[in-house]
Amino acid sequence: MTNPIVSRNTTSASISGTFRFSVAPMMEWTDRHCRAFHRTLSRRAWLYTEMVTAPAIIHGDRQRLLGFSEPEHPVIVQLGGSDPKLLAEAARICVDFGYDEINLNVGCPSDRVKGGNFGACLMRDPALVAVCVAAMKTAVAIPITVKCRIGVDEQDIEEALDALADQVLSEGCDRLIVHARKAWLKGLSPKENREIPPLDYDRVRRLKARLSHVPIELNGGLATLDDALRESGPLDGVMLGRAAYQDPDLLLEVDARVHGDAAPHADAFAAVEAFEPYVAAHLQAGGRLHDITRHMLGLFGGRPGARTYRRTLATEALVPGAGLEVLRKAVAAIRRPQSSAEDARTGTDG
Repeated sequence: MTNPIVSRNTTSASISGTFRFSVAPMMEWTDRHCRAFHRTLSRRAWLYTEMVTAPAIIHGDRQRLLGFSEPEHPVIVQLGGSDPKLLAEAARICVDFGYDEINLNVGCPSDRVKGGNFGACLMRDPALVAVCVAAMKTAVAIPITVKCRIGVDEQDIEEALDALADQVLSEGCDRLIVHARKAWLKGLSPKENREIPPLDYDRVRRLKARLSHVPIELNGGLATLDDALRESGPLDGVMLGRAAYQDPDLLLEVDARVHGDAAPHADAFAAVEAFEPYVAAHLQAGGRLHDITRHMLGLFGGRPGARTYRRTLATEALVPGAGLEVLRKAVAAIRRPQSSAEDARTGTDG
């Protein structure tokens, strides 16, 4: 867990409720069980679905793709697509499911996404993105936001980001979430696109200076809550992805350090205990323990016994019929004084 070094200033947007801390949409990770777990750790964080394409929502298993539990609010669905009519229809379906907002993905650089003409490649066609935003704004009453990069490939980052922002805002986009890196659509994998293009937080701050009235949220390369709060400057929010997923302990600090509220639980142990009824309900409905505990592997990171905790969940939770006893056994590896003392002496765990 990070140290409480940096906190939001009491005169910041957080006091009026406009400043946000968000957990980024991440494919294969931010499913409904992940979000339920994260909500246990923070009442105030904004949570996102994995990206879901508009055609999948229209033609696929909607309950599987969009279903979520009431405590997850506030929760945002991220859509992928570039057909205004399909996005509008998908947006209406998302509203029927009860989502708080809809976000359009204009930042994912993967080949699969590019092949479908959505994601970061849409940075090259801001007019089309604006038409998509307009179609969704006409179809639904909830906010429509856009998550983008500062540019792609050889684009000039000043011109590209300004062009996209101006066009989508002219059609009613309610908020911009900017990953402060370019995306290179040829030659770099999605993982490399998260690491190799240099970060440029100042470019996002310049956008905010030009569009002071527009809510703008910073994303990209923020490894700790301290980093996020330090870099947020004049912005209206920060979004963490893998840092929050891989070190979920930091979410326990969000409510206090970002919003000045009490943490929902005293510590990670109390949070796991509070989460047990959700796990039990999933098991009773025929679900597997691993469906949930795969999202909990990063909890207790760096503490004596953490390696045993992770190993227990990663192996025993996969066994057919595994129940709450496996989760409790894993947590007990952190709690046992004799194990903690031994781990601290040998340095073989954690």
